[in-house]
Amino acid sequence: TLSSVSGVIGNRGQVNYSASKAGIIGASKALAVELASRGITVNCVAPGLIKTDMSEEILNSDFLGEVLKAIPAKRAGEADEVAGLVKFLLSDEASYITRQVIGVNGGLC
Repeated sequence: TLSSVSGVIGNRGQVNYSASKAGIIGASKALAVELASRGITVNCVAPGLIKTDMSEEILNSDFLGEVLKAIPAKRAGEADEVAGLVKFLLSDEASYITRQVIGVNGGLC
């Protein structure tokens, strides 16, 4: 499943968004327990600031410098970086990884 770093740490001004993303995390963890005995894995990818249409306003704002100060990698991520993790989690090599929340966030949390 896909959630957000907001579901892990919360964000000022985004209570409803953070709560909904935290709900996805909880549901994913519960579903992982339910399905593990059938050999089905369930994990949650929680991206941080990723270059997408959704983040375009932040990426093009004067506020970007302040946002990047909070990210140890000092940059926004690329959609391909999220996709690469999802691709791995769908592979046989990830068959023993379940019930995890994995951040793609440049070290934000």
